[in-house]
Amino acid sequence: MFVVCLDLEGVLVPEIWINVAEKTGIKELRLTTRDIPDYDVLMKGRIEILKQHNLTLKDIQDVIATMKPLDGAKEFMTELRSLTQAVILSDTFDQFAKPLMKQLNWPTIFCNTLTVDDSNMITGYKLRQKDGKKHAVEGFHSMNLKVFASGDSYNDLSMIKEADGGMLFCPPQKIIDENPQIKVAHDYDDLLCGIKTLLKTI
Repeated sequence: MFVVCLDLEGVLVPEIWINVAEKTGIKELRLTTRDIPDYDVLMKGRIEILKQHNLTLKDIQDVIATMKPLDGAKEFMTELRSLTQAVILSDTFDQFAKPLMKQLNWPTIFCNTLTVDDSNMITGYKLRQKDGKKHAVEGFHSMNLKVFASGDSYNDLSMIKEADGGMLFCPPQKIIDENPQIKVAHDYDDLLCGIKTLLKTI
């Protein structure tokens, strides 16, 4: 048995926070897990910026409502799911993900949850579990499943290294240079080729 674990932002859909930064003109919100490895530092910084600019959860959801999957992502997911099971492991939040999952025909996603106050301001977040992507792969292994994993950021490295096979997907050069042992997919064809190669060994 075999399962593919994929990151969401940067792999199947554009980066949500970069889109928010572009819509609001707040350049500090462009920072992602491609730039800052410590997710807690990144999120606390984002929440403080939202507070300073009086931006609510609805403001972010309004931006997400204008977003579409990356070119070819929907077709990639359709072909992938015809081959094997696929699960999205993301550090995004369930309050963000729903409209994007709809556009991808509702794949399974494991992600986190935001805490929001009565004025709809984001006050914090709750992780599904720390290093949840790696733990999900470990969980699939405990069920005797082989795992292929792919993502584009620092927070994807632990799940890729834990998996039976994996690839970085269009990552920044810095991450490629720091992890030369991990193969790189430059497009969905590359990624499907890597997945099919591992499938043949199962």
